[in-house]
Amino acid sequence: MRLASTAGRGTATMESIGRLKLERQQTDTGLMPRAVILAGGRGMRLRPYTAVLPKPLLPIGDRPVLDIVLSQLGFAGFTRLTVATGYMGELIEAVLTHRNRRRLQIDYVREQEPLGTVGALAMIDDLNEPFLVMNGDVLTDLDYRRLYADHVESGAIATIASTTRHVQVSLGVLECEQEGALTRLTGYIEKPRLTYAVSMGVYCFAPAVLRYIERGQALDLPDLALRLIEAGEFVQAWHSDAYWVDLGRREDYETAVEDFERMRGRLLPDEADFESGTATDPSVTETLAPDVDPVVTDVQLQPQSLHGTGANIVLAPPQD
Repeated sequence: MRLASTAGRGTATMESIGRLKLERQQTDTGLMPRAVILAGGRGMRLRPYTAVLPKPLLPIGDRPVLDIVLSQLGFAGFTRLTVATGYMGELIEAVLTHRNRRRLQIDYVREQEPLGTVGALAMIDDLNEPFLVMNGDVLTDLDYRRLYADHVESGAIATIASTTRHVQVSLGVLECEQEGALTRLTGYIEKPRLTYAVSMGVYCFAPAVLRYIERGQALDLPDLALRLIEAGEFVQAWHSDAYWVDLGRREDYETAVEDFERMRGRLLPDEADFESGTATDPSVTETLAPDVDPVVTDVQLQPQSLHGTGANIVLAPPQD
């Protein structure tokens, strides 16, 4: 049983190495790296927002969070994306179809009943190479390209991107030992601050991981990780100091909305290229025109409208 941790250092040199590893993987396999985006949850903790929109379509600034994720993955060189949908899957598919500015190859699998956070992977038949998996409601500037390259290099069956979070306990904590019917106090810690390595909701897997996921059976990532460890598989924790917000709670969503404009350049590094109609990233092999969709060019999701019982979704026609 092995659980390893590797640090994600953010230097230009290491980013270049990560890119070279990814390009080598593409050359060796003849395939571009693939990503699976999990977008099937109901987002109950974000009600009433998610009563009218699925969580991956909640607006961050002027874009749905899932659209930001797809843009980032395309910029990182992931040209084939599979989106696993469930709740309001038709709406998710419609929005992504009209916002595919990089002309990525996007396909979908739709859960007929909830399958947990990784159960949907068993529905995808052609995961024959290492692949990235992530939640569709994560706002981060994580280096996906380097995570994928390091995963391939490590030989791990699973790599879990991790970051550090601190939990402040607001009460005095007693340390005790039981002595028969009596309880002896052995220590007292006033308002301790606990530190944990936490999952970022972004993973890389080897195809062999599918042997541990039963088709049609619900399975969550924690249970899969424990199943792999128990089987003696190499599961790697890949540490990152990247910006990261999981949109699981209302306060986290509001934080992401506040942070987005300030961090827009980091979260959408290719946006300037699209404004000019060109892309300079080496993972993009063709010039991209701003008006790639002849029917709908924008979906405007207004966050202020989500504080009531409805949401405004505006399909805007092409501008002359």
